[in-house]
Amino acid sequence: MASVPFYFYFIYCIFGLILPKIIFKRILLILDMKHTHCLIIGSGPAGYTAAIYAARANMSPVLYTGHEPGGQLMITNDVENFPGYPQGVNGAMMMADLQAQAERFGTEINLGVLIERVDFSVRPFRAWADNGDEITADSVIVATGASAKWLGLPSEKRLMNIGVSACAVCDGFFYRGKEVAVVGGGDTAAEEATYLAKLCPKVHLFVRKDYLRASKIMQERVKNTPNIEVHWNTEIQEILGGEHVDGVHVINNQTQEKKHIALEAVFVAIGHQPNTQIFKNILDMDETGYLITKPGSTYTNIDGVFACGDAQDKIYRQAITAAGTGCMAALDAERFLAAQGVI
Repeated sequence: MASVPFYFYFIYCIFGLILPKIIFKRILLILDMKHTHCLIIGSGPAGYTAAIYAARANMSPVLYTGHEPGGQLMITNDVENFPGYPQGVNGAMMMADLQAQAERFGTEINLGVLIERVDFSVRPFRAWADNGDEITADSVIVATGASAKWLGLPSEKRLMNIGVSACAVCDGFFYRGKEVAVVGGGDTAAEEATYLAKLCPKVHLFVRKDYLRASKIMQERVKNTPNIEVHWNTEIQEILGGEHVDGVHVINNQTQEKKHIALEAVFVAIGHQPNTQIFKNILDMDETGYLITKPGSTYTNIDGVFACGDAQDKIYRQAITAAGTGCMAALDAERFLAAQGVI
């Protein structure tokens, strides 16, 4: 980060009394803006990994975490599939480790501060944060992630991470040999159900409609997996349990028939929402809001702006793949800045 206190005082002394007040204040605001070679928007495994690599490359990265520092892993109790933690690790602790590593190499981290607006029309790029910061940057790495969509039940929130999850690949191992449920009717739900069917004796698939929205091949896989029971026109009214999930109350939305089903985990697979709204009409994205990057890279449609993590990945959505693309983004940014003669 750079500022220019010398010129700030020079203008204050020389021009403060003769310029119109509104112009004078604007000049002071511009001169007091932060500037960085690399602005990282977002945190989580992608953002923090990008920061580690960028800082070690002397890019003086400035990172704004947003209102949920650490992303989805902050609400994950046990992470067992991230390399380097043989006994597993609490998600929040893992994020604290990554943050500390990024800070160790000189990353400026703005915790809990959200970038609200950007201007990528010219370089240096500009961004505005909700704490009043105005930042200019020679390059930008977008690592804003994606948020899981939830059912909105109070019991769902209360039992989060003790039987309620949005990731079968992440948490399914903990429920091997147990009866579980998946909620959803798209490809994600079908994939989660077939994955869990390899670990669990029975998987209940609750579908709101009388059909699956999943691709034909995924529909066939569900149909041909004997331990998946599909409940059509079915919605969860309540997830039951105290210290862990022990069942659900469901209702058929056509007949109004209600049932209690005993099970030990509920995997909500009704989709994810990429946190990319501020980049709409600026960066190329697909119909669901995921940022589009050039194949084999993290380059977006704007030179100098890179995207990594779940903001651009709707397929894998894992901490390790997010970290990998964070590394890629920092390396791409470094090469871009070197080619521009900035570093």
